[in-house]
Amino acid sequence: MIESPAEYARLVEVILGMVEREETEALIPELLALGAMADDDWGHLGRKVVDAVREADGAYRVALVHALALRYDVPDTEATVRRSIVALLNSLAHGTTSPANELRESRHALMRLAADQDTHHDHVQLIRLAELEEADGRELPGEFVAVVRRTHLTYWNGKKELGALVARLTDPVVNPGEAWSDLALADVAERGPAWRELLAHAVTASAARPSAKWNKAARALIAPLDEDAVRERLTGWLRLVGRPRTRPLLNRRWGVDPNLAFDPYNADALRGLTWILALLPAHPDTARTLGALVETSLKKVAGLGPVNPKTANAGVNALARIDSDAALAELARLTTRVTYKGTVKLLGAALDTRAEALGLTRDEVEELAVPAYGLTDVGRAEIQLGDTTALLEIHGAKAALRWRTAAGKEVKSVPAAAKRDHADELKELKAAAKDIDKMLSAQVERLDRQFLARRSWPYAAWRERYLDHPLVGTLARRLLWVVDGTTVGYADGELRTLTDDPVTTGTDVTLWHPVGREPAEVVAWRDWLERHAVTQPFKQAHREVYLLTDAERATGTYSNRFAAHIVRQHQLHSLAAVRGWRNKLRLCVDDEAPPATRELPQWGLRAEYWIEGEGEEYGVDTTESGSYLRLRTDQVRFYPIDAPQNSAHCCGGEYRMWLRDGVDPVEPLPLTDIPPLVLSEVLRDVDLFVGVASVGNDPTWQDGGPGGRFQEYWTSYGFGELNQSAETRRALLERLVPRLAIADRCTIEGRFLHVKGELHTYKIHLGSGNILMTPNDQYLCIVPKSGTGASPQTGYLPFEGDRTLAVVLSKAMLLADDTKITDPTIVSQIGR
Repeated sequence: MIESPAEYARLVEVILGMVEREETEALIPELLALGAMADDDWGHLGRKVVDAVREADGAYRVALVHALALRYDVPDTEATVRRSIVALLNSLAHGTTSPANELRESRHALMRLAADQDTHHDHVQLIRLAELEEADGRELPGEFVAVVRRTHLTYWNGKKELGALVARLTDPVVNPGEAWSDLALADVAERGPAWRELLAHAVTASAARPSAKWNKAARALIAPLDEDAVRERLTGWLRLVGRPRTRPLLNRRWGVDPNLAFDPYNADALRGLTWILALLPAHPDTARTLGALVETSLKKVAGLGPVNPKTANAGVNALARIDSDAALAELARLTTRVTYKGTVKLLGAALDTRAEALGLTRDEVEELAVPAYGLTDVGRAEIQLGDTTALLEIHGAKAALRWRTAAGKEVKSVPAAAKRDHADELKELKAAAKDIDKMLSAQVERLDRQFLARRSWPYAAWRERYLDHPLVGTLARRLLWVVDGTTVGYADGELRTLTDDPVTTGTDVTLWHPVGREPAEVVAWRDWLERHAVTQPFKQAHREVYLLTDAERATGTYSNRFAAHIVRQHQLHSLAAVRGWRNKLRLCVDDEAPPATRELPQWGLRAEYWIEGEGEEYGVDTTESGSYLRLRTDQVRFYPIDAPQNSAHCCGGEYRMWLRDGVDPVEPLPLTDIPPLVLSEVLRDVDLFVGVASVGNDPTWQDGGPGGRFQEYWTSYGFGELNQSAETRRALLERLVPRLAIADRCTIEGRFLHVKGELHTYKIHLGSGNILMTPNDQYLCIVPKSGTGASPQTGYLPFEGDRTLAVVLSKAMLLADDTKITDPTIVSQIGR
């Protein structure tokens, strides 16, 4: 935005005079200054400058373009200046062919300028530059070829205008500038024409799936090569996908940063490489690499969404075509990690196909797909590497490697002999440890979803797939189960009842849930877990139970328990996907969207959480791409699963049911008709969304956010009544605090953990983790570090996964010894 129109108009007149006098070198800084004033928008007054240059003498235009191109090419030129020069040249060249192309020095500068862009606006200039270079007998630089190819693929008329040029540009095989493509180009240059032909064939993978003809040609190209070498090379390239670009592109002031996206030309090659891997003999490293590629390709990029779903889908299709336990395990793992709708659908289809082929249910396939990763006992394995013994053990949610020498002495690092003589086995062992970490996380998510799956298992199958499984057993042995109606936990090598009686046989097994249990029983099992020092992988015995309230009985068909909250849209969107909900991002446009929904096919129900965009100021209440930063929450409702979809305007307004073909409207179901387990688990999900995504959790929002308009909400949420999750946290802290090293400085009063320091007494809210301090309940802002975990001083915790609990405890430990705090932002607030 132009801050001083008068100064802008004055500079325009100065520049017009310089153009009239045909000045060049002195004109460039003035042009750049004018561009900076208007964010490189050459419309309005700037149009006069552009028109004046374009109407000037041809030789002068050539000289000016030449000077601008050379100024761009000066080493250490700032990115903002480069962007300004590009914008100016684009305006000057619009609809014309610059005679500067004819000058070799200008031509090379213009080619380097073009190569720094993801796409080039002027295909005429690209063609002319290429023709002139080829006429001089010079090879086109790979980076220039890359921008031609990208423009060909992404511009609306690129294929028509640049098709002939691109067809004859066969080198380099893939576009340079990405870490994986640079390695691939170096490898094929070293290894010869057969490798180059294989990579060139990968580039032709432009369809969703390979045809029989494509596969036949790929097999013929693989035949003269060593299959193991092909696998090692291709997986080595794919492991570099997603690394920072080796040649950064110019990032415009608007739109998606091209450095965060995949090169669209190279994306086809990536797809072809996955197809080739699927034709090779199965190998664990192939499955591992394809699974990582899927996740990398679905990472979110601001303004774009998933970075490249087509590559992700190609990885899933390749895994589905590989007949191996490792590939099946990756497919099953990805179902718990992937949230992008199209890829989720492919994963489901792949697992359904495998289940049908094996004559099993989808759930059974997911259970059987979990590999042991070399573990011989539950959570443990010993592997001999010559005289060295590697001890692979699972502790909580992580795998750890320890080492023992031939003399039986444990050492911290890998013995030199094992590194020297067993490099391949060592590499695979370390890779397996990383795979275990990923799979454990996936299995925690899968098990946590079983409460609504209505699953039961024959006892023998359950022991094999869960309790005694080398990997899943590390989780299953920390949960409570119901065997033939009797609740059991695992301790001292056996399944045991509440009175520690062993249970060694059974017929039917289900996963225990506190809904419908007497409070005394729930408390007794919490005591049992604590007595046996069992830390559950997620809340089960301490799981929040959401029973129907009088207010909900009064409203009848909806719950307002989690209405009127302000939440971050993208956080809620991510959490919803992880918990099995479907949601559509709200854009600040004239469009409608359905509520966040979770389908429960086992119960014939659909849960809905009604939400709407919050705010109306573009760029303040939205991202650059127009999606709302925040949402306002409303009701939770339940419908039959096949009921027509509700929707409402993204900006807010009444939800209504879309009815087509004479279909009658379907009323929401009475909450009294919803099974208590379903009601509790759905409301628990919604509580999680609010508890994590609410702006009230942000310690930096004490000013109330944009314009201070959320001040009242932030205060009421950040220091208000505790929700069910926070009540659970409070009950746990009442047991935990007396064991802390700072117990004599801590008390729990109402909604707060009070911590007495030397300088102040601090009140930490048990719901948000926000802090008030004496005197006068002054707000204290402490922003927790990413990944904050419970301090070692906290000792035993009954479950994993409550980050707010960890934040509360870490803040308490810090503030109890407030005279030793060194962080300047905290010191300035506590007045030390």
